[in-house]
Amino acid sequence: MTGNTDVVVIGGGYSGVMAANRLTQRDDVTVTLINPRPTFVERVRLHQLVGGSHEAVVDYREVLAEGVRLVVDSVARIDAAGRSLTLAGGGALGYDYLIYAVGSGSADPSVPGAAEFAYPLAGLEEAQRLRSVVDKAPASAAVTVVGAGPSGIETAAELAEEGRSVTLVCGGVLGPYLHRRGRRSVAKRLAGLGVTVVDGPGTLVTGVTRDAVRLSDGRELPSAVTIWTVGFGVPDLAARSGLSTDSLGRLLTDETLTSVDDVRIVAAGDSAAPSDLPLRMSCQAAMPLGARAADTVLSRIAGEQPSTLNQVFAGQCISLGRRAGIFQFAHRYDVALWFHIDGRPGAKLKEFVCKGIVKHLADEAHKPGSYGLHRVSGGDKRRQLLEARRGEAPATAESAA
Repeated sequence: MTGNTDVVVIGGGYSGVMAANRLTQRDDVTVTLINPRPTFVERVRLHQLVGGSHEAVVDYREVLAEGVRLVVDSVARIDAAGRSLTLAGGGALGYDYLIYAVGSGSADPSVPGAAEFAYPLAGLEEAQRLRSVVDKAPASAAVTVVGAGPSGIETAAELAEEGRSVTLVCGGVLGPYLHRRGRRSVAKRLAGLGVTVVDGPGTLVTGVTRDAVRLSDGRELPSAVTIWTVGFGVPDLAARSGLSTDSLGRLLTDETLTSVDDVRIVAAGDSAAPSDLPLRMSCQAAMPLGARAADTVLSRIAGEQPSTLNQVFAGQCISLGRRAGIFQFAHRYDVALWFHIDGRPGAKLKEFVCKGIVKHLADEAHKPGSYGLHRVSGGDKRRQLLEARRGEAPATAESAA
């Protein structure tokens, strides 16, 4: 421990880096970031890693403030009562405040054979492994992508553009988030790339073997390489540490992102469940949540009441290979609108967004406190939902203290 206020951030993704950078506004705060790898992962580019057009990593020196100490390790356990962390590599680390930003990864698939024969894609090492598998597969090998959310669509398009024979199994609707107009645009682009889209009833995957995928309607699709993009899971660190979580293991917080168990613990990103009403897991939510978490800690250090969550969304951005994409606009409460930008302009907008994400982090590193998207107005819908659930939401951290 130092003579300053020691704040430790667990997780060096979009949310954790934003929070760590923002905390450096105060000279009397010592910030430590714990992350299992020494480089920042651009998760929004993992499909490009698989397709061979990007490495999906950035040196932390480009996005992390100089005043932040980086510890390359994992946390084995949080001792909230003792305000200390047990590190997987041995030793312990104390804190005055903790920001829990462990992110998300691939969910454990319950489908028979999926864990053994399918390749997940939610993390860097998984994407690197998959890239190696794709490289070794014959050009004519049947590739099946399971899951038609952004990751599945982007991966299918990327590989099809390389000349691969790709089938996209939706398990229902193609791009569930998309407006029907946006969905038609995506379907048209995928068809142009030669992707076979298997959607509608009966397309849930019921089994995966070494060379095939079985569907709920009885069909069996040949598959030399099966890619699994269905769902996200979160690390069980909070649950293992005795902290309150939701059914998926996300840390339960109030609307200031403070743990319902401990005012010294604040959560952000995919691993946070504010008021048991978590936001869509996305980079779009992660960075504002990271900024909000840092502001909560800074407010508590200053003896002020933290502001509450005011998250808004712009839509969903999906690349469709290197030459096309779609930006699906949405209401601020995260429901798709009829309007979208597609084709080549959509690809340019997607790339602008990806570069902008890194720029936001770098800007916050150089000028902490400059990021302000978490303060954009428009959180009325969330407040209405919370009002409707009044009396059912978890207790606030203040009442649990």
